[in-house]
Amino acid sequence: MKLEDEISQKKFRNEYHKAAVNLIFTFNWLRTYQEKVFKPRGITMQQFNILRILRGQYPNPANIKLIRERMLDRMSDCSRIVEKLRRKGLIERTICPKDRRHVDVVINKNGLELLSKLDSVSEEVDKYLSRLNEEEVTKLNELLDKLRG
Repeated sequence: MKLEDEISQKKFRNEYHKAAVNLIFTFNWLRTYQEKVFKPRGITMQQFNILRILRGQYPNPANIKLIRERMLDRMSDCSRIVEKLRRKGLIERTICPKDRRHVDVVINKNGLELLSKLDSVSEEVDKYLSRLNEEEVTKLNELLDKLRG
């Protein structure tokens, strides 16, 4: 559906303004879909993102700084999310005895198993984007990379 119809706005200052509004609207559209998919599985998008980062590091630990640098939503409170994942039994957190500010975080068996189940959810999200063919998705990725510059 066209952006103009979705938000009941017929005029934009220019195509750049329309593109900015379209990006924000599309981001929220995709996020809403992803939240619907992940919520029944007891996990948020930020938690999923951190688990994926930790799986990429596995079996090596990651520290909070590394996780924060790799997160998609860098405004998230990484330490708080890590603590929630620890309480859910999905990760192990170890405080460095020499520097209590340094914390090593490792995904555990439960976290790996959950991510394995969630891999099929990621495929659902891919299917949601399948309105674009592979060539269009490649071009979209190139344009978004170029935009961030």
